[in-house]
Amino acid sequence: MLGEVFTAFVEQSPVSVMMRALMERIFRPERLDEIFETHAKVQYTRELLFSTLVNLMSLVVCGIQPSVNAAYKAKAAEINVNRSAVYQKLNGVETQVSAALLRETAAELGQLIQQMGGSSPPLLAGYETQVLDGNALAATEHRLKVLQTVSAAPLPGKSLVVLDPVSRLAVDIFPCEDGHAQERRLFSQVIDTVEAGQLWIADRNMCTLAFLMGIAGRQAAFIVREHQNLPWQALGTLERVGQREAGEVWEQPIEIQQGEETLTLRRTVLRLARPTRHGNDEIVCLTNLPTPDAGATLVVQLYRERWQVEGLFLSVTRNFDGEIKTLAYPQAALFSFTLALMAYNILATLKAALASVHGVGKIEAALSDFYVVNELQGTYQGMMIAIPPHLWQGFAGMPVVELADFLQVLAAKVKLKRFLKAPPQKKKKKKKKSSPKYDPKHPHVSTAKLLSGD
Repeated sequence: MLGEVFTAFVEQSPVSVMMRALMERIFRPERLDEIFETHAKVQYTRELLFSTLVNLMSLVVCGIQPSVNAAYKAKAAEINVNRSAVYQKLNGVETQVSAALLRETAAELGQLIQQMGGSSPPLLAGYETQVLDGNALAATEHRLKVLQTVSAAPLPGKSLVVLDPVSRLAVDIFPCEDGHAQERRLFSQVIDTVEAGQLWIADRNMCTLAFLMGIAGRQAAFIVREHQNLPWQALGTLERVGQREAGEVWEQPIEIQQGEETLTLRRTVLRLARPTRHGNDEIVCLTNLPTPDAGATLVVQLYRERWQVEGLFLSVTRNFDGEIKTLAYPQAALFSFTLALMAYNILATLKAALASVHGVGKIEAALSDFYVVNELQGTYQGMMIAIPPHLWQGFAGMPVVELADFLQVLAAKVKLKRFLKAPPQKKKKKKKKSSPKYDPKHPHVSTAKLLSGD
């Protein structure tokens, strides 16, 4: 009977089976509890296992359950602790535990993507590219006692997130509990993770002397948009070196200095044919990449790939519930956001499986994250009733090669037309219509009569 039921879901909703298999793999209890025991400094396990909390919250973040309370009620018999214990554990998850959770599960998914051959081409040959950007969590409700006397929006924290554009995974997070803190407070933590041979791409908020010097000091390269407050000295004139569809490319050698240390850079300028929506008519980047590795036009092109991390945040916001308004404690809010990044990574791995079968370009250009997640949300609970949880456990310990083969077999069964984005259409200019005046003597009308002409 199980074989027939499982086969039915494989045939009718292979993406749901793929997603559930990946969730079983990444959220396997023994691995989650090991991460907690290794990285937790204050919290410890009493009755509620960390893995139980992760699996409970994953249902909320993925939109399978509408709230933490609803998820608790659905799992109360299995959890065997009261609701207060769940929230106490949730509100105290330490930020280093959340960071380790994302980092270690992303490494595992990266191996799976590599095994399937679903990676995107490298942005620059010979360099491991990392795209860095910041994210501020949305304001929460005023649930805490300290928030009930203030009218301002309470911010539960922010973070820096690292995207690997080859695997399309969020591979690291640097969380901060202070929602008002500057991102610069986290730069030293980022620099500690920089490895030789990497290329870091970041926006102007990361353009500080300490950050640029720190990356270069670890024998790594960077492309960072110039901040107007960064001091530098020109070593030559700005010269035109190329032309792109977006505009003219110019370049000049410059030097920055911090204390006794100096660093020679290339300052590339893209003078835009059309200003950006913010009114900028040029994009200026600083890089320490050698010219033979990347000319000025390529540097500009590489910087513009930074949109991928913004696409990550957009997908997380639209498709997962990572910013839960009821979670006012910073540690709980950052933990739920980290789980949303993990859910995004599982989705990225599923897309990599599809890319390995149907083509990387087609999946990157046309597949809709929304339709895939919508399929999972609509199918999950029925699938879990028909195929009980314990019968999925085989995916947890399955060798990487076997799991990759299984995902690719299912990927071949996916009917892509169900999950493609709607083709873009040209927007027609609408004629401005004058609004009809409100008549208080006739506050409402019958739509049916207007349509019939009576």
